[in-house]
Amino acid sequence: MSLHNDNKNLIETVAEKVEQQQLAESSSDGFSRRGFLKVTGIAGGGLVLAMTMPSIPSFAQTSNDLESTIELNAFVRVGSDGKIQIYAAHPDIGQGVKTALPMIVAEELGVKWEDVDVLMAPIDDRFGRQGVGGSTAIPRNFQLLREMGASAREMFIGAAADAMNVPRDELKAENSRVVHSSGKSMSFAELAKLGIQNQPVPDPGTLKFKDRSEYTILGSSDITGIDNYNLVNGNPLFGVDISIPEMKYAAYHKCPSPRGKVVSANLDDIKKLPGITDAFLVEGNGDARLLLDGVAIIGTSTWAVFNAKQQLEVEWDYTTASKDSWTDMVARAEAGQNQLGDQIVKEVGNVDNIFADAANKTIQSHYQYPFISHICLEPMNCTADYRKGENGVDDTVELWPPHQFPARAYEVAEQVFGMKKEQVQINPVTRVGGSFGRRVYGEYISEAIAISKQAGVPVKLTWTREDCMRHDFFRAGGFQTLKAALNPEGKLVAWQNHFVGITVGDRPASGARLRDVEFPMLNLDHVKGTQTTFNIGTPCGPLRAPSANATSFVVQSFIHELALAAGRDHLEFLLEIMGEPRWFEPDNDRSLNTGRAADVIKLAAEKAGWGKTLPAGQGLGLAFHFSHRAHVAEVAHVSVDANKKLKVHKVTVAVDVGPIINMSGARSQIEGSVVDGLSGMVGQKITMENGEVEQTNFHEYPVLRIPATPEIDIHFIESEYPPTGLGEPALPPLVPAVANAIYAANGDRVRHLPLTDQGYSV
Repeated sequence: MSLHNDNKNLIETVAEKVEQQQLAESSSDGFSRRGFLKVTGIAGGGLVLAMTMPSIPSFAQTSNDLESTIELNAFVRVGSDGKIQIYAAHPDIGQGVKTALPMIVAEELGVKWEDVDVLMAPIDDRFGRQGVGGSTAIPRNFQLLREMGASAREMFIGAAADAMNVPRDELKAENSRVVHSSGKSMSFAELAKLGIQNQPVPDPGTLKFKDRSEYTILGSSDITGIDNYNLVNGNPLFGVDISIPEMKYAAYHKCPSPRGKVVSANLDDIKKLPGITDAFLVEGNGDARLLLDGVAIIGTSTWAVFNAKQQLEVEWDYTTASKDSWTDMVARAEAGQNQLGDQIVKEVGNVDNIFADAANKTIQSHYQYPFISHICLEPMNCTADYRKGENGVDDTVELWPPHQFPARAYEVAEQVFGMKKEQVQINPVTRVGGSFGRRVYGEYISEAIAISKQAGVPVKLTWTREDCMRHDFFRAGGFQTLKAALNPEGKLVAWQNHFVGITVGDRPASGARLRDVEFPMLNLDHVKGTQTTFNIGTPCGPLRAPSANATSFVVQSFIHELALAAGRDHLEFLLEIMGEPRWFEPDNDRSLNTGRAADVIKLAAEKAGWGKTLPAGQGLGLAFHFSHRAHVAEVAHVSVDANKKLKVHKVTVAVDVGPIINMSGARSQIEGSVVDGLSGMVGQKITMENGEVEQTNFHEYPVLRIPATPEIDIHFIESEYPPTGLGEPALPPLVPAVANAIYAANGDRVRHLPLTDQGYSV
């Protein structure tokens, strides 16, 4: 991949060239589409191929003016130099879609990857839903992007057939050329000059797609991330790198207890500090997802506003603020752990009769896990340029929001500021330095707009690390009591799960509820699932593999307990619960397939050497989880000394997500999930008293260091099922695999997280 393939176009568009041209192409509505196209060099001629949304006519054209290309889903552009430009329409938050999705187009197109330039798409309805989350980018876009690439390929073949005067079926596209069976060929660049716009765009229903045996791009280990060069060299890529003319820097200070209201602050003192140009109070709307009260500080540098923020003296009104206490939550859950919940989630058969049968062995355990934070490496930030219209009407705002769903800025602007969509200009999204679900909310966008509006200048708002930790939307803590029965043969015959969940504003927090499809509730004849909830004021939200990241720890650890109580091998016991290969919801790839599950479980066990004899103080632990369409099993090899010092030597991972799109990216996501899961279980927890989060930075919220990172051995089963994403599903099995390995090493059953609370260290 050439250096300009590493998407310098994006940075030049949103920073350098915007500044160089001083918004010359900007209208009162912000940076216009025509301006964007000129700045990025897109309007310089060449072939543009468009795959439209259903019911919208398709077309191809060569033109120096692309204003007519509206309501399109994706573009492929071929220049006279043979370069293929492919738009990446979805934010890359570290999961690699900026590379993987264009690879799908390139594969069906028949282009050499070295000939591809990837450009970040503008935010526009023609691209459909421009967002990422839930490991859905691949399954949502795979078929559509194949159609886009295949459609372009067929147009090139049609043009070559006309130019060579040969039948279409004697031609094929490969390596950026159309090749005849005789060996004669023409390059895509040559064909782009021959009136290819007259070729009809094929009906998607007539397209034929490559067989996997023909792939030269998809699944390759040789293709690395589009942005890798810039990442390694520290070149500007992220929202925090944005710089526009006349921009000031901003910080925002909110009440330590969510939803507290600001009364006053030492604004006069703050305005006198070096580099500070303004400071003022901001009134919010009481919604933590949109805009809370706070104090805004404007200055000439990030350092200046951060320094001033430390010297703020604010009087808060705590009347409506959160009063949450983690200590009280634990006490409440422990008091009710032997009681069933008032909400019946699932009931099959009769668990009470099975438990009452004296021939059966009954086991019960209580599990607890804490609130945890997203700790994105790039802090929350947004650049906003609010411009007031004539006579106080027709205001506009231009935004650079690093967000999982950047178009949600339209909703934020409407809900908080009453602005219509046409008043809001959202620039192509930058690279996002981590999200894990954190950036599905837009309060930092609202804050930037509010500050720019009141200050009358464009501002780049950046949160401090303390802001990011204290004002996160946390993965909710939880408590689960499980009870099961084993018959005299040691077979699992009944399962009961009482789940204590969290609601925020009387709505279930993300991942804080019991689902009736959780394994193994689908696999057994006697099941009862109940739930109790209590409401809190602490903001909560999705975190990498919501629900699964906590439930897997509980369920897979308890299954290991049951295997030991039955005197049976854990691998054998787990496979027995899976039963015969079946798909609980045929043709629904969101449902558990026990055949695929058994295959990854057996593969992970085989590759890890399950059953081998280990030295004293060492152990292997196994776990499986199905989430986000993915079947993943992991085996952890650990050692624990007499002082409870833990060493995770190796984690073996077996994965079935269908065909792998980007092998390099897939391995990176699994490795990241393993490290993330291990880091979280070792020492991370968020606690709050009187509504105020007690952890403020990494010295109180430790992150796993490089020496503690285990060897990670990854194995794929590239099945024929539709491909899915890997940003999340490899995390859930890690925690129970390590917990089960600890028991195998020293006989200590971990039921409460984090491990440091149980006396462990790494």
